[in-house]
Amino acid sequence: MALTNDWEIQTPSHQCKITGQKFQEGQIFYTLLFREENGFRREDLCEEAWKNYDKKKQAFSLWKSKYNPPPPRTEPIPTNNAESLLRQLIQENNPQTRNVRYILAVMLERKRTLRPQKSSDSSVLVYQHAKTGEVFVIEDPKLKLEQLPIIQREVVQLLNQSLHK
Repeated sequence: MALTNDWEIQTPSHQCKITGQKFQEGQIFYTLLFREENGFRREDLCEEAWKNYDKKKQAFSLWKSKYNPPPPRTEPIPTNNAESLLRQLIQENNPQTRNVRYILAVMLERKRTLRPQKSSDSSVLVYQHAKTGEVFVIEDPKLKLEQLPIIQREVVQLLNQSLHK
């Protein structure tokens, strides 16, 4: 299954998929990511639902988190940083920016903005945003060392362009 047109960033739900119970700040919940014909589906479950969940249903990726309500929106996301550029490129979904999306995701992982999650597919990296809980799925282009300088220059160029918009 190709990844080029099947993923958008998915935010955490604010309630359990099974019980409908609203999550409270600091509450433990489980996120399950399922690969489907038309993309990925996210399910967030409270601990009670997780205990009763049929573990035979194999999730593509799953992890445990603490619920943090979304911060109040005070201003739009700035357009001059790696995170906003990654969001823009994911939304545009241009296959030619696959390598840049990968490098930006790795940069954001190093900054601890994105947290890596386990994935059953080695060709895909799954990240959870540290503050918002959003899920990012990034295709691993299996870059070679000699490709990195070219892609790094492209990333710098795109970041500089976004600064001057």
